[in-house]
Amino acid sequence: MKSLKTYSIPYTGLKLGRHDFEYVIGSEFFKEFDYSLVKKGDLQCNIVLDKQETMIILNFHIYGKVELTCDRCLSEYMQPLDIHEQQIFKFSEEEIGGDDEIITLSKNDTEISIARLVYEYINVAVPFVASCNNEGNNRDCDKDMLDRLNKLSGGDEQEKSADPRWDALKKLK
Repeated sequence: MKSLKTYSIPYTGLKLGRHDFEYVIGSEFFKEFDYSLVKKGDLQCNIVLDKQETMIILNFHIYGKVELTCDRCLSEYMQPLDIHEQQIFKFSEEEIGGDDEIITLSKNDTEISIARLVYEYINVAVPFVASCNNEGNNRDCDKDMLDRLNKLSGGDEQEKSADPRWDALKKLK
């Protein structure tokens, strides 16, 4: 978790107004999270922090590529991502319950850790079904692997070698 310390923004010394921050997100970042969907990536994270009297607004722009495993042919490929998100932090002593869009900062807090937010934004942006031939990728699935999977699944052979007992049961209809 030490390497995630670099992904925090000390806001106490910042003046009111807009401030820009840039972070590089690579494989070391994803190693810090157990059971991560993404293991490797090359991403750029640009954050615009707008500090106001009662709140801080963070606008995230995360772009680049992450390495995923294709669900069809099991080969690794690079999936492009372009993420735009916003997070609001409010200065308050009481916790604002039931609202994930606003995070409360107490007077004892001095910095905002953005590592968990960036991690969640990236994982939510990953396609539910990862496929080599999604839009934006210039390659097709590995034909050899797909042929092997079809052969092992026994597609046509399974229908030909049906159990004759089932045929007898079908006659009872």
